[in-house]
Amino acid sequence: MPASFFTFSPDEFWAEPRDSYWLEFSNWVLTQERGHSDRVQALGEWADRTLSGSNQALPDNESYLRVGFATESEYGDPAQFEPEARFRLDIPTTEEKLRLVIESESDELIPLSERRRNRQLTEDERSETEATGAFRYLTIVGDAINLSNDVGVRLRLPPDAFWRVKAEKEWQPGEDWKLAVEQRLYYFHQDGWGTRSWFGAGRDLGNGWDTLLSSEAEWVHDERKFELSQTANFYKRLNNRSTINPRVGVLGESQPGWRTTSVFTDLTYRYRLHSDWLFAEVIPALEFPRDESFKDRASLVLRIELYFSGSIERPY
Repeated sequence: MPASFFTFSPDEFWAEPRDSYWLEFSNWVLTQERGHSDRVQALGEWADRTLSGSNQALPDNESYLRVGFATESEYGDPAQFEPEARFRLDIPTTEEKLRLVIESESDELIPLSERRRNRQLTEDERSETEATGAFRYLTIVGDAINLSNDVGVRLRLPPDAFWRVKAEKEWQPGEDWKLAVEQRLYYFHQDGWGTRSWFGAGRDLGNGWDTLLSSEAEWVHDERKFELSQTANFYKRLNNRSTINPRVGVLGESQPGWRTTSVFTDLTYRYRLHSDWLFAEVIPALEFPRDESFKDRASLVLRIELYFSGSIERPY
């Protein structure tokens, strides 16, 4: 790695470490990451060999375990730490287009307003959707559209069977803008069907800043209405350890009439504490919900996250 990756000066490289409680704690954390990462990766490889009947497992499966602690403070509400956990077991079989995917939550059953404000929320504020297991078949339509079909169940009693399909495409019409579109259609036996359309346009703003303007519409079958979102995301890497991500968004719905349900803004400061798996976040946020007469509601979220994984594409 280049010297700029590290934050200490060259003359400090050979300095003797000083014993401290922080050093003992950090050494314990490092030991956990090194041990559990191999176990998570090995679990995916073992499951791959078992299901496919092959002695060889495909490399780089996207299994991961993400754990952490987050605390939120609002007006008159003291901060309390809450544990968080997310996982995905992604098992490619010997047929590269077929995968077994086990996840801790189902994205389709999380309300649109919650997904758009996910980083502002702690575990007790999120919807409980139960873990899911599905076989996923990947294919390409033409030379540009990625298509995936999932057939699976929610891992609960009684189990809830579901089917979902996702199509996505990215293209660059010119030198400045990059466009992307995603369409989902899904059916859950107990919750009915739904559909979601997402469109995003991004570009480089200069001086290290990037932007992504996105629009999304989702049909909520049980309530017979559309939920809508419009967000503007801005992103900048401040240095090799920290990034900043300000956002502003508007949420809406179609029933009882087309109307705005909430306006929000937040700023995520993310700092890499160690390597590429230990992070800290500070997220001040401001929301103006309709059900509180658009009165401002401020919050501050502090979060520590650890990723235990093999070789994966980071889910952030």
